[in-house]
Amino acid sequence: MTAHATPETIARITDSFERQSMMTSVGARLVSVEQGAVTIAAPVGDGFRQQQGVAHAGLVFALGDTAAGYAALTVMSPDVEVMTVEMKINLLAPATGRLMAEGRVVKSGRRLIIVAADMWADDGQGARKHVAMLQGTMIPVGK
Repeated sequence: MTAHATPETIARITDSFERQSMMTSVGARLVSVEQGAVTIAAPVGDGFRQQQGVAHAGLVFALGDTAAGYAALTVMSPDVEVMTVEMKINLLAPATGRLMAEGRVVKSGRRLIIVAADMWADDGQGARKHVAMLQGTMIPVGK
């Protein structure tokens, strides 16, 4: 179970998210910010599909990486940002409709933060499908 994030943490995450031009380009929005967990949603727009009409893996990865990174940022001091050191993805199923990236902190260490994200596709009819899992490592960097 995650704890509520402070208003300052929510404001810091929101401000940083709004400065990400890639997230703006894909139509992503923050759904929730909790201590150690962040959820982001985005449609699978026409410009982000692969040749078979489903979400491009790059879109799935970008959303999962971003949600996991912001989850890590919620447990870091306000004077740092976060960067991905490494990230692995398992693609489980093709994605259409709306994507939901649920990022979370697995373990927060002194220097490295282990994160994970689950990617879900919502078809708009109430069906939700698990489409990818990501796991990686984040590191704090000075602002």
